[in-house]
Amino acid sequence: MEMKKLVQKYQQYVCDMRREFHQYPELSFKEVNTTKRIAGKLDELGISYKINEEKNTGLIAFIQGTHTGRAVALRADIDALPVAEANDVSFKSKNAGVMHACGHDSHIAMLLGAARMLLDMKNEIYGTVYLDFQPAEEIGKGAYYMMRFGEWYKKIGAIFGGHIWAGTPAGTISAREGASMAATDQFTIKIHGKQSHGSQPQAGVDAVVVGSAMVMNLQTIVSRQLNAIDTAVLTIGTFKGGDRWNIVGGEAVLEGTTRYFDKKVGKKLEDKMNQIIQSTAQAYGAAAEMEYVHVVPPTVNDSACTRIVREAAAKVLGSAAVYEYERVMGSEDFSFYQEKKPGSFMFVGTYNPAVDAVYPNHSNHFTIDEAVLSGGSGVYAQTAIDWLKANR
Repeated sequence: MEMKKLVQKYQQYVCDMRREFHQYPELSFKEVNTTKRIAGKLDELGISYKINEEKNTGLIAFIQGTHTGRAVALRADIDALPVAEANDVSFKSKNAGVMHACGHDSHIAMLLGAARMLLDMKNEIYGTVYLDFQPAEEIGKGAYYMMRFGEWYKKIGAIFGGHIWAGTPAGTISAREGASMAATDQFTIKIHGKQSHGSQPQAGVDAVVVGSAMVMNLQTIVSRQLNAIDTAVLTIGTFKGGDRWNIVGGEAVLEGTTRYFDKKVGKKLEDKMNQIIQSTAQAYGAAAEMEYVHVVPPTVNDSACTRIVREAAAKVLGSAAVYEYERVMGSEDFSFYQEKKPGSFMFVGTYNPAVDAVYPNHSNHFTIDEAVLSGGSGVYAQTAIDWLKANR
C-alpha cells in the first residue's frame, strides 16, 4: 500500500496514542510505566522487543522485512518534564506536576504509527528496522544508556529521529544538512574571597564584586574573542554570593551554560573562560576554580541521510512540506548516536494558531496540531524503507 494511504489509515490511531501517553507522563529514568505501556502496544502488533533492565525503562523493538539486508534505527524519546500542565483538555496529565511539555508523547505515538505502517509495508523492507524508545533525553543521558544496551546499535548502519517543533509551520518537515542543533556545556565557577564587616571592606576580599566582574568579563569572549561568524552563546544563569546585608561576602558561585555548533569553538570558549576567571580573581586578590561539564555534543546531520529524509517527506507529504528551519541553539542527546553512526534529525512542524498550537516547547501551555502526527509517522517509515533500499 502506498505510504500516503497509510498516513490516512492510521491518522486516528496515532492521535489516540498521543492522547493516551500524554495522560501518564513520567520524568527521566522513571518511565517504567511508560515503557510497559509501549510494550503492551507492541504486543498488540506482534512486534518483538526487549526492555532495558538496567533501570527497567526504555526498550528496543525490531521489524524484520521480507527481504534480507542491513539494519537501520528510528528513535523516539519518551520522558516528560517537571511542569504543571495548564491546558484544560480531556486528556490532561494525570500525574501532578509532570507534563509532556516537549512533545515526547507525540514522538512515542509517531513511532508506534510508523511501526504499523512498516508492518503493512514489510514487502518493501530490505533488512531490519530497529525502534528505539529512549528514556531520559531531557537530562541528556538516555542515548548513551540505550547505546550500550544489547547489540542493536552495533548492527545499524544509520539512525533517524525527530522532534515535534513549535517554531515550524504545521505539516512541514525540516531536515538540515550538517550542524542543526547546538552542543550544551554546563559550568560552575566557585569564587573564594575573604569575609569582613560591611563597614570595613578593606579588610576583606568581596567575592560578590569579583563575581560581578567575572560576569561582565566573560561576556567579552563571544563579542570580542571569537570570530564573528562562529555562533556561540555564553550565559550565566545563577549568581549566589554573600551571607548577610552588612557583611562583605567571602564566597560566591556562578552557574551557566555555553552553546556552540563547532567543537573547536567549544574548546576555545572553555579555554578563554579559564583565562578570564583566573585573571579576574587574581586582579581582586581572590581565588577561583571552574568545573566544566560537556553535557551534549552538537547535533550534526549526515548529508546523505538528510537527503533521504527530505526525499521521503516529499514522497509522503508533497514537496511543499519540505522546509529548512534555521539552526537551533537548543540541544538533543540524539547527537550521541551520530558520533559513531551516520544519521539525521528532523523537525516535525506543529505551529498552528487555529488550534492554539503556538506555545514553545517546555511551556505549561504547550500543545500541538495533532493532524501532523500521522504524516510524521509516514516520513519515519518511508525514511527507513528508503535508506535500506539505497544501502542494500
